[in-house]
Amino acid sequence: MECSLGEVITQQGKGLTRHLEGSGKSARNKKQTITITSEELISNKEHLNLTICATKLDAKDWWGLGSSDPFLTISKSGEYGQWTVVHRTEVLKRNLNPNWKPFTLSITSLCNADHQRALKFSVEDWNLNGSHSHIGEFTTNVAELIEGGAGQKFPLVSQKKKKKKGNKYKNSGVLQISKCLLELRPTFLDYISNGTEMSFTVAIDFTASNGSPQDPHSLHYNDPTGAPNQYITAIKAVGDIIQDYDSDKMFPALGFGARIPPSGQVSHEFFLNLTQDPYCSGVDGILAAYHQSLHNVQLYGPTVVGGKAHRG
Repeated sequence: MECSLGEVITQQGKGLTRHLEGSGKSARNKKQTITITSEELISNKEHLNLTICATKLDAKDWWGLGSSDPFLTISKSGEYGQWTVVHRTEVLKRNLNPNWKPFTLSITSLCNADHQRALKFSVEDWNLNGSHSHIGEFTTNVAELIEGGAGQKFPLVSQKKKKKKGNKYKNSGVLQISKCLLELRPTFLDYISNGTEMSFTVAIDFTASNGSPQDPHSLHYNDPTGAPNQYITAIKAVGDIIQDYDSDKMFPALGFGARIPPSGQVSHEFFLNLTQDPYCSGVDGILAAYHQSLHNVQLYGPTVVGGKAHRG
């Protein structure tokens, strides 16, 4: 199916539902649909770290000794009663007491910064055909999870079994929160506002594998029209952004894999400006040093980058 963003937004949270046009065997299925909902997200720095396990789950697979292949799905409530999946754990095969891997969810994606928003925790038994068997579920919210912390337990209830067994039914297992930690993750702007500076170091490959600067296919191509080659383009694309986050805008620039003047000795680490000082003033200084090296060194080989990576 195809639709525009405007069609989704104008449904005002109810969701846009359309029929899916399948191919092959699924082409005969005229009942399959997809529903797309939209929601304006609120920026939030909070993240919830969770470790979850469950005990004494109902056995849904009766071949062998009887077991289940459980996985956990967390969904958030919508304005019109619908549920939207936020996270789904891995499947743990033949396990009635699963311990799922720890995971972290942003509060923005989990509840759109609303700690009171209803969340549904549902455990199902995985089946290869996609028709998973419901084991049990419960509803809670972020505020309750944080307040209860690690160790809190929630009975997993199957409404179908509860209706059938009545008061004899207790639960279909118990889900336990082994870890629940709310943390604040600083944004890039937070780091910059508090004085963090970014360093920018350039290392340029002058090995012969780049091709001659007179070859239009070379990464070092010296275009007579003045058009920038790929090295110049990369330096400007990164440097023009990063230099604004460095107070002195003095950047070390290195070269490697060339014969350098005056002796023609092969060097796998030399200062790009061919002086005793590796620092260049801003992006323009790096480009000037690059042009100076390009016209004064001889491309050689092979490519050796270990020292430069360590220096960076």
